[in-house]
Amino acid sequence: MTDLQIRNAVVTGAASGIGAAIATQLAEAGAAVALVARRQDRLDDLAGKLGPRTFGVGLDVTSQDSVDAGVARIHERLGTVDLVVNAAGVMLAAPIADGRLDDWTRMIDTNLTGVLRLVQAFTPDLIAAAGAGRTADLVNISSIGAHVVFPGYAVYGATKAALTHLSASLRADLSPYDVRVTNIEPGLTDTELATHLDSPGQDLIASMNEQIGPLHADDIADLVTFAVSRRRELNLRQIIALPTRQA
Repeated sequence: MTDLQIRNAVVTGAASGIGAAIATQLAEAGAAVALVARRQDRLDDLAGKLGPRTFGVGLDVTSQDSVDAGVARIHERLGTVDLVVNAAGVMLAAPIADGRLDDWTRMIDTNLTGVLRLVQAFTPDLIAAAGAGRTADLVNISSIGAHVVFPGYAVYGATKAALTHLSASLRADLSPYDVRVTNIEPGLTDTELATHLDSPGQDLIASMNEQIGPLHADDIADLVTFAVSRRRELNLRQIIALPTRQA
């Protein structure tokens, strides 16, 4: 294992769910953590529980101006970042036949373009950290929806498939600089994400939870903590995490 107490981390989507669980585990392992999400009040509340080496940065990944301002605050507080976790995401039921362009755009802007904004902002940090002999990690939280077809969720699945492919391509670009890229694809997980769905979608998730038994956000946080604490010569490139009963 490598020492997480010397790591400077950024976690998006940290106001709830998987992002909050990841940020919590990294902070408890000793890392300095910038908690990133839109809801500043939730970030401040979580940072207050995790201690002085964590702080909240209200930031909207769908806005370049917001990202630029937030990244400046993070650099002012942390200096060079060596661990970035892209956990912000949104899942909406938006069947193609319904033509919900606003919902499609929201998912693309958050799940894909938002990740690209953070990657663009922190890639120089990751390369610099690795060049100085430090461990450097980029972790993207994708979804089993990148591979499995769920009727009515074509655009969500497409964004996650794009993120999974992007992660593989980024590893090809960044591995020569000793920057690790890890893509994690959770299956059915009990998080706030399901509350974004319409009533039929929420009923479907509730039924799946009852039949299958979902993972918990802490399960995914365990995987992230494990992956980023390996010796810097080992990169866990792709991790798929499913409930035992999910096919």
